[in-house]
Amino acid sequence: MNDLHHLNEPKSIKAIDTDSRAAGFTMPSEPLTCAFLRTLSASKPSGKFLELGSGTGLSTAWILDGMDANSHLTTIDNDANWLEILNKYLGKDPRLTVICGDGDEFLRSVTGQQFDFIFADAWSGKYQCLDEALDLLKPGGIYAIDDMLPQPNWPEGHAKKVEKLIFTLEQRSDLRIIKMSWASGVIIGTKI
Repeated sequence: MNDLHHLNEPKSIKAIDTDSRAAGFTMPSEPLTCAFLRTLSASKPSGKFLELGSGTGLSTAWILDGMDANSHLTTIDNDANWLEILNKYLGKDPRLTVICGDGDEFLRSVTGQQFDFIFADAWSGKYQCLDEALDLLKPGGIYAIDDMLPQPNWPEGHAKKVEKLIFTLEQRSDLRIIKMSWASGVIIGTKI
């Protein structure tokens, strides 16, 4: 991981990163994106947060670092091995609920709930069940996604999926988006 002291990173980041590398986790969120998520999180006091694709908890730690004491984050991932690392360093935080399960099933099961902030860092809520995710976003709520610029680990044909997703987001009348060619490629949307 790059030297990010200038970002005032959360205390747990170095340990999570070390354990993630040792476990062979190769899909961490970009550190600049994570720092941006923390800043966005701070804009939602007493907020209800959702992260789809917890991984080992790198982005989770940054989101938690931006949240106030009255906020709550639900994070979901389908890989129990990665969640072990997350739980080791973040699991005692009372503002956090960690779910090991399928993101699509989760999105379909929580209809009627509303979130102030959704970070979709998995296929669920991004390439799958996008409508379900955005239906859960409160007016004024923030929807964040990354990895919108070409990545070396993209499977063949993935660029077309990204292109289609961007087009779909641009056509929505209930969302105002900004596309940023920065870090791994970030799109932020606000529900209107």
